[in-house]
Amino acid sequence: MVSTDRSLWQKIIQEVVANGGNIIRPWFTQLQPISLEHGLLEIEAPGPKEQDYCRKHAARLFTDAAQHATGRLVGVCFLTKSQRAAEDAELNQAVAQTFMSTEDADNFNSDYTFKSFVTGPCNRLAHAACSAISDSPGKTYNPLFLHGSSGLGKTHLLQAACHQILQTFPETKIKFLSCEAFVNDFIEAVSKGDLHEFRYRYRHVDMLAIDDIQFLADHEQSQEEFFHTFNTLYQSQKQIILTSDRSPHDTSLEDRLISRFNWGLVTRISRPCYETRVAILRKKALQRNIDLPEDVTCFIAGTIDSNTRELEGAVAKVAMLAQVADRPIDLSLAEEALGGDSTPTRREITIDDILNVVTTRFNIRLIDLQSKKRTRSIAWPRQICMYLARNLTRHSLEEIGGYFGGRDHTTVMHANKTVETTRAKDPQFQATLDKLTEDIQVGL
Repeated sequence: MVSTDRSLWQKIIQEVVANGGNIIRPWFTQLQPISLEHGLLEIEAPGPKEQDYCRKHAARLFTDAAQHATGRLVGVCFLTKSQRAAEDAELNQAVAQTFMSTEDADNFNSDYTFKSFVTGPCNRLAHAACSAISDSPGKTYNPLFLHGSSGLGKTHLLQAACHQILQTFPETKIKFLSCEAFVNDFIEAVSKGDLHEFRYRYRHVDMLAIDDIQFLADHEQSQEEFFHTFNTLYQSQKQIILTSDRSPHDTSLEDRLISRFNWGLVTRISRPCYETRVAILRKKALQRNIDLPEDVTCFIAGTIDSNTRELEGAVAKVAMLAQVADRPIDLSLAEEALGGDSTPTRREITIDDILNVVTTRFNIRLIDLQSKKRTRSIAWPRQICMYLARNLTRHSLEEIGGYFGGRDHTTVMHANKTVETTRAKDPQFQATLDKLTEDIQVGL
C-alpha cells in the first residue's frame, strides 16, 4: 500500500513537481495515495473538480512519475472520497460474484482432472508442468503456455490445474475463460465505460487461465489491454496459463506478447502414440462402464491416430451400436461401427521411415546412428530418432533402444527428455522437428 510507504509517494510528488510546469496547482498537496496494487496507483482527490482536472491534465504526469519511481509499469486512477467508498463496495460485490461462479458448469468440466488424464510421451512434459504449478502457483513456471492441435488435451490440463489449485488452496481467486470471452468482455467494458471495473476483475486475481489465446491476433485493442493485464499479474507473481493451437511464434500476435509468453515454459502436446491411445481408450471405457475387449481396443487405437476427442467418439459409437443392435461388443461390431466414416487405415510408421528422413536431413549414415559413436554430430540425430520413434510408432522403449545399437530403455528415456527440453526452449528446433514429422507422414 502506498499509504504506508510515504517515501515512495514523496518520490512521485517530487517527480511531478520537477516536471509539471504550469500543470501544477496549489491543492496538489491535498492529493493522497490510496493504494498501489496490481500495477494500479489510486489517488484520492479533494473533490470532483480537482479529480476532473487531474484526469484531463495531470494523468500522464503522475503516470510517468509513478513508473519512474517504482521502475514498473503502473497505471494511475483518481477518485474522490465518496467515489472510493461506493466503488469499493460495488467492485467487491462484482468480484465476489465473479469468483463464486468460477466452478459453474459453463466454465469448468468436473471430469477434467489430473486423475482422469492419460499421460504419455506426447504430453508428459505438459502434464508435469501443470502439476508443478498446482503445487506452487506463480512460482514454478510462469507463464505456462500449452500448444497443440485440437482435441489433444490442452483444455483438460488447463482445467485440471485449476481444480487442483482450488482443492489445495481454496481461497485462490481464479479467472478461467476462453479468449473469445475475454475479447467480448473487453468490448462490452469499452462500450459501457466500465474499464476500471474490467481491469479490477482481471488484475485482482491469483491466477488467470485463458483458452485459445491465438484468437487475440485479430483484435488490436484487446491485445493492448491483455498486454498490460499480463504485465500486472506477472509483476505480482500471479500465475498465468495460456493454451493455443499453435506455438507463440506462429500466432500472429504482437512481438511483445510473444516475447512475454516465452518468459516461462512453452510446451507442445503432440498426437498420442499407439500405447497412449490404448491407455486412453481403456480409461474412457472404464469411465463409461463399457466392457471393451482388448482386441477391439487395439483395433480402435490402430484405426484412429488423430486425437483424444476422436478416440472418445469411437468408444461412444461402438457402445451405441452394441446397444441399438443388442449385440455384444466384439471386433466385427467395432469394424462395422467405425467402417462407415473412417478413412482407410494408413500403413503404420516404422523406425525405418524415421531413419530415412533423419539420415537425409542430417546427412549421416545409418551405420553411424546404430554405432557406439557419441560425437555431437551423431548423438544428436540419434536422440531425435529415438524421440520420433517413441512418439510416432508403437514400439516399446526396449525395442527402440535395441534398434539403435542395443541400447537400454533408460537411454531412450534420456533421449526423449533431452529432445523435449530443447524443443520447449528453442522455437527453431521445434520447427525442424515439425518438418521431420511431416516428411515422415507424407512419405507413407
